Amino acid sequence: MMRARHRVVVAAVLLVTAQVTACSTCQGLTPVSISTPTAPSWRQAAPASVPPPPAPFLAAVPAPTFPGTMALGIPGRTGLAGSPRILSGELTHTLDGFLVRYGGGRTAVSVRDLTTGRRYRYHRALQLPMASISKVSILTALLLDTRWRELGDQARSDARHMIRFGDDGAADRLYERIGLEPGLASANRRLGLKRTYTPGGQCVTQNCWGTTQSTAEDQVRLVQALATGRSPLAPAERRRVLGLMERVTPGQKWGISAGACENDQVSLKNGWLRHASNGRWVVVSAGLIRGHGHDYAVAVLTEDSPSMSAGIAKVEGVAAHVMKAFRGEPGCEPDAN
Repeated sequence: MMRARHRVVVAAVLLVTAQVTACSTCQGLTPVSISTPTAPSWRQAAPASVPPPPAPFLAAVPAPTFPGTMALGIPGRTGLAGSPRILSGELTHTLDGFLVRYGGGRTAVSVRDLTTGRRYRYHRALQLPMASISKVSILTALLLDTRWRELGDQARSDARHMIRFGDDGAADRLYERIGLEPGLASANRRLGLKRTYTPGGQCVTQNCWGTTQSTAEDQVRLVQALATGRSPLAPAERRRVLGLMERVTPGQKWGISAGACENDQVSLKNGWLRHASNGRWVVVSAGLIRGHGHDYAVAVLTEDSPSMSAGIAKVEGVAAHVMKAFRGEPGCEPDAN
């Protein structure tokens, strides 16, 4: 059962700030800063007027080099009593049917139960823009080389504002501090993110970090590096990043939180940007859901939504469906799992 505060309706007209950024090598993607969007309920039906995505975008979806979906366990892990087996085919069919309501487009999902090792992937190899999710990577890259207590006051302030409030200017400054694209790429290699790429070259403004391309699977690996001891990050730094993600401003707590139960602890970061070429939206969400004896690393990435509100509804609906499958019955009841 989703918390009521995550079932609010996005305003029909989004307030777009004047800060619009571009990158000379970013293939027509324009990150957009929007003032504290809130999320609609995923149960709300998509408007009848929502058109399907343009055919060229659908045709451009790369064919996965791996099976599009699968559910596997990690050897050596013992599942908790009551943890249901993930039926990959059934869950994929459910997601396919749900996404038809939103005109298709691109969607990639990865969920890993860090407690039992169960996992599920939907369009495993699909790479999509990360928008502000990249800010988690920027902070992680910074803390790989410099402990939080050793950062100056300005850097710590920038980190707080970047993660909690989505401050693009703070992200620009920290991105420059880690060495721009080469520094982020180096950190990604250390974290085992093999299919995550940030465009290089000269940017019109610094925040080309917003057009980083990644897979849902890589974003789950990043969350796992923040949540477990199998990480190059020190424990104190992992707790710091997750703590900031847990305290994002209330207007940005939509996304994968739609799959959380009432008393779960959710640490997340959301992102959104708009295609300069056709005005369609990328809306993405990734993070950690802790509760009922499980830690779930979750990433839901979408592209080609006709509006930001439709993108949020898509992300939240997918998160709710997938987490329902992971919890089984009785779901969010106190005695579940």
